[in-house]
Amino acid sequence: MKNLPNTAPIQFKKNWLEKLYRTYNKREFIHPDPLEFVYHYSKPQDREVAGLIASTLAYGNVKQILKSTQWVLEKLGSSPSDFLKQESPTTLRHLTQNFKHRFTTDEDLAHLLLGIRKNLHHYGSLYECFLEGYSKKETSILPALILFVDKLIGHQGTYGAHLLPQPTKNSACKRLHMFLRWMVRKDEVDPGGWEALSPSKLIVPVDTHMHHISLKLGLTKRKQANLKTALELTAAFARISPNDPVKYDFSLTRLGILKIH
Repeated sequence: MKNLPNTAPIQFKKNWLEKLYRTYNKREFIHPDPLEFVYHYSKPQDREVAGLIASTLAYGNVKQILKSTQWVLEKLGSSPSDFLKQESPTTLRHLTQNFKHRFTTDEDLAHLLLGIRKNLHHYGSLYECFLEGYSKKETSILPALILFVDKLIGHQGTYGAHLLPQPTKNSACKRLHMFLRWMVRKDEVDPGGWEALSPSKLIVPVDTHMHHISLKLGLTKRKQANLKTALELTAAFARISPNDPVKYDFSLTRLGILKIH
């Protein structure tokens, strides 16, 4: 990125991003991304459950993220969606006892699983749950995401609020948008499966690393990695890739993970 000035024209940036995509958007570079857990399952309903759990726990030290996600998914067995639909709330609360991932407690995890369970029973899948709030007329996926989070949280109070942040509170919701990238896009890295949703409506997952890269690229001047910044970056990437603004997310994040300069 040293050779890419932030004043470079869009076409020059696109050429650079395409080269990065061709080089690093490959399955061999997924580890240690929590996305790898999604590939443990073949059934779409299991992939979405595993993906939501893996993405919500994707904060902090990467080794701890993988360890915590593996702990939860091992408890849910070979079919997380079937397990959640079949087991009782009491069983799920007992199952999560003694879980701890940074400031995520066993109560937080239990409420997350109960929220997933409730919507699996009602809709059959998280995909159908999300679709109920989705409209092709909307320019972004944001309105549907707001409703989706509401359905998962329900009346849980403050439990797990950091796991499923609400976009209405100006959160960039990086992990939720990462989850949607996994579910909606389909290429060598992202498994896809939520076919009725258009990649053109996705929002760039923004954390401090993506924010830093985007500042270097001259795609934003905003100082905080919040929702407004995420929307601004999505619009900037849409000028480069109109039908798929989050196309370069995975390959860009490899720059930090692989310590590429």
